[in-house]
Amino acid sequence: MPDLNCPNCGDRIDPRIAGFRRVSCASCGTSLLLEDEVVRQAGQAGVMHEAPLLFGIGDTVHIWDMTFDIVGHARFAYGRGWWDEFQAFDGEGRLFWLSIDEGDVAVQRPVPPDRAPRFDGPPALGAGFRLGDQRYTVNETDRAECVAIRGGIDEDMDIGETHDFVNCTGSGGDLLSGEFWSTGRAWFIGDWADPFEITVERQGR
Repeated sequence: MPDLNCPNCGDRIDPRIAGFRRVSCASCGTSLLLEDEVVRQAGQAGVMHEAPLLFGIGDTVHIWDMTFDIVGHARFAYGRGWWDEFQAFDGEGRLFWLSIDEGDVAVQRPVPPDRAPRFDGPPALGAGFRLGDQRYTVNETDRAECVAIRGGIDEDMDIGETHDFVNCTGSGGDLLSGEFWSTGRAWFIGDWADPFEITVERQGR
């Protein structure tokens, strides 16, 4: 893929996220839309109020026996406040989401659509269902609003966009999350990570 540059300030876009649809320029913060190797401005990137975070864009994060490079950051407001989602590549180049909510950290990867739970909308709080060899129970339901985006995100989301979400606990202790909006749905699966067992190599912060 050829080099892509921000149309606002001219800085080069990180080639690792040049395949994403929505990014923000690391230099000037302009929100950008990438389409067919064309870069267009895409409105606002939102206000990312300063808050202490365990890691951020550019950091390398070590969790369990895995290493993640953080390339994107989205913040979502919901009933209890907000939480932060970080887009990351693992050592094999696979995409993950690392979430921080009130000090809790979750590591999740997308569930392929053909293996995902088949609900037309979010299941109700307390609902149970099976997926593979595990049984899951819905223990949280709410609606979230995207309030800020930084770096590269592999989903086409806009500031102010809302979606319904559910978090489910599996019989094996893992975490299954579902997101539902008017045009589709997505599921993510993973585990909780102990923040005290996470190490971070910070880049320039």
